[in-house]
Amino acid sequence: MFEEIPLIRPDTPLLDRVDTPADLREFEDNQLEQLCEELRHFLLYTVGQTGGHFGAGLGVIELTVALHYVFNTPDDRLVWDVGHQTYPHKILTERRKRMHTLRQKDGIAPFPSRGESIYDTFGVGHSSTAISAALGMATAAGMNGDDRKTVAIVGDGAMTAGMAFEALNHVTDTEADLLVILNDNAMSISRSAGGLAKYFARILASRLYLTWREGSRQILSRIPKAWELARRTEEHMKGMVVPGTLFDELGFNYMGPFDGHDVKTLVQVFNNIKGLKGPQFVHLVTQKGQGYRPAELAPEGSHSLSKIEPSRGLRPAHPPAKKTSYSSVFADWICDMAALDPKLVAITPAMQEGSDLTRFAEQFPERYYDVAIAEQHAVTFAAGLACEGAKPVVAIYSTFLQRAYDQLIHDVSIQKLDVLLAIDRAGLLEDGPTHSGSFDLSFLRCIPNLVIMAPSDENENRQMLYTGYCHDGPAAVRYPRGAGPGKPVEPSMAALAIGKGVVRREGSQVAILAFGSMLEPALAAADSLNATVVDMRFVKPLDETLIAQMAERHRMLVTVEENSVKGGAGSGVNEYLAESALAIPILNLGIDDHFVQHDRQERMLADCGLDERGIAASIHKRLESLGLLTAVGR
Repeated sequence: MFEEIPLIRPDTPLLDRVDTPADLREFEDNQLEQLCEELRHFLLYTVGQTGGHFGAGLGVIELTVALHYVFNTPDDRLVWDVGHQTYPHKILTERRKRMHTLRQKDGIAPFPSRGESIYDTFGVGHSSTAISAALGMATAAGMNGDDRKTVAIVGDGAMTAGMAFEALNHVTDTEADLLVILNDNAMSISRSAGGLAKYFARILASRLYLTWREGSRQILSRIPKAWELARRTEEHMKGMVVPGTLFDELGFNYMGPFDGHDVKTLVQVFNNIKGLKGPQFVHLVTQKGQGYRPAELAPEGSHSLSKIEPSRGLRPAHPPAKKTSYSSVFADWICDMAALDPKLVAITPAMQEGSDLTRFAEQFPERYYDVAIAEQHAVTFAAGLACEGAKPVVAIYSTFLQRAYDQLIHDVSIQKLDVLLAIDRAGLLEDGPTHSGSFDLSFLRCIPNLVIMAPSDENENRQMLYTGYCHDGPAAVRYPRGAGPGKPVEPSMAALAIGKGVVRREGSQVAILAFGSMLEPALAAADSLNATVVDMRFVKPLDETLIAQMAERHRMLVTVEENSVKGGAGSGVNEYLAESALAIPILNLGIDDHFVQHDRQERMLADCGLDERGIAASIHKRLESLGLLTAVGR
């Protein structure tokens, strides 16, 4: 049991011999427990050096070792759900020596990536996709006549999403050669019925039982009534002692629950079933954060870890004040607002800690709903609440809102329902393209009836949340992860005028229209250009009057946003200028038409030209091409 994150590279003699899973298969069964311990130690050390997800990975150490030990990867396909738990998999598949580059530019990706390794069979980042993808792979293997095993590893949290059950339901019609492993680290499906359940689980996964079952099926299937009677008898027997009746009904051969940290048992189970044909389902019970005591005691807080910085001597007597994060501003606002309005209801799809709703859940438990990983349900649930006079606030990450797009259009916006979206993690994130909020302005802007706001500082965030809440109809406030520029937050709340921007700096020749998080770098860039800077505040509706004034008084307009430049806020400005026949050169700055790979956020912004230097350089270049540089001045 580890009590702290190791800061010195641990001694791992067995692990050092494993460059590929083929090396792992050279070990004896009795060496696997030590290997698991070394792998757990190395994982803790690695994450301490780079930061990243570790709680889920610690919980699947034994499972990962057993899978690569029994199955012939990469010929056999392992499909991981989400990917938070795949660091052990990466370590065992040719990437151990590069783990120090995790989440760094051109380094190891924080999630499975097909472009990174042949062992990463499917790129992921969002939950509940593994069974669908694995079923597709297994079906294609059958079409091609390939004799390979396809394994989907899915967590109990991911099983709450409809997509997972859509895939499970489809399996019945395919009879695909597919193994689904449920990694249950919260007992959320059902609890084991004590020792008897464990005993029967071992029987149901034994070679004798499986051989008998398959032989009986082949014989009795020729006598439909006899086979149906035998099947139902088996099903009812299982239902009394094991929790897998649901999966049996869906066409799977259910086995479990097993101890997911008993590597010897896992190897035995997988060896027994790897030769079986058709859909198989293995239920494992694991502990998130296994082997690291702080994570075991608080698994909800062990999802990820920041890089551990080495000590740099004595701390200053007066350390700089910590800036307030946008999420904490939201946390304060929603608690304050709930105290004022008993109609407020908070909803989150499994993002209580990330969206900073913990205090709200404690203070207003009767008005707090964590609907698990079910983004579509979260939005339509909010719509239903709004129909009956409640005031729902949906706290959701930008990247996860993508999954509820249909519901936002059909169930909320068409009906003009009073739903507020608090969209966190907007913009670029270190975890890369699967988690960055790069598209929300683009896909939200085209939806009628929706007000969209982007705060440039902490106080604006609070006032916009209040504005959206008071607005009669759907509204969205999108804000970035982390701290703002350090502006004081006013305790009072005042609704902003809908669709009105504010001039933050007066200049000449060039006007920069900044949206949300881009205001600060735009102001810094404007100093060298003597440019006007506008805090646009609203993406929809745009302040068309202010845009027209800027076009009248300047020789070039620039829009800047931390969002895809395709279809984003700048595109909205372009559309207005075209509709109004306002002929003025315009430069749109944002995220170019590509997926931005993982790196430190400040470097990602710089690479996209969205820092002070990048904005100024882009404007200089455009002015030069237009022959306006002399007029503006260097």
